[in-house]
Amino acid sequence: MSTSVENSIAIHTLIENRWSPRAFSNESVSDEQMEALFEAARWAPSAMNEQPWRFIYATKEDEAAFKQLADCLVEGNSWAKKASVLFVSIAKKSYDFNGDPNAYAWHDVGLATGNLLLQATELGLHVHLMGGFNAAKAKEVLGIREGFEPVSMGAVGYVGDPESLPENLKAREMAPRQRKPLNELVFKGEWK
Repeated sequence: MSTSVENSIAIHTLIENRWSPRAFSNESVSDEQMEALFEAARWAPSAMNEQPWRFIYATKEDEAAFKQLADCLVEGNSWAKKASVLFVSIAKKSYDFNGDPNAYAWHDVGLATGNLLLQATELGLHVHLMGGFNAAKAKEVLGIREGFEPVSMGAVGYVGDPESLPENLKAREMAPRQRKPLNELVFKGEWK
């Protein structure tokens, strides 16, 4: 399995080594590791220092809570149920100080989640984020309050054997990691 990347310029090894596996081992993630992930998320920047992110997570050891989260996944993400931890990220839709809509909440949840991903990489863990989940069901079964919206789900754990995956997912797991070239993503001065 190749997880190496080809960069046009050197980047931090935490960024290079971060990737999203679908095959997870049975090894447990400790409470201390989870606390470190969420502490890293806590220190992300946000508009007006609003910190509009919330997270709900469950470990496999808490079978009932883990099942509630797992039941929110779409069928195509059923592989994530083998991870040690599942979580949902949530955005607070309005500002505390004036009640106005916070158009940057999803951006800020993304920044917090990015911090979480890098901390996971530092700890030898991997996180696979997923948009394939039922947000309405998550709101209902997890008791997410009015004014908050689920953003994404994540699976956390240690890398497992890709041979444990169905053929179509195994092929994706083994494929080289790729990104679009910078000249398709970044423009100097104006959109080209």
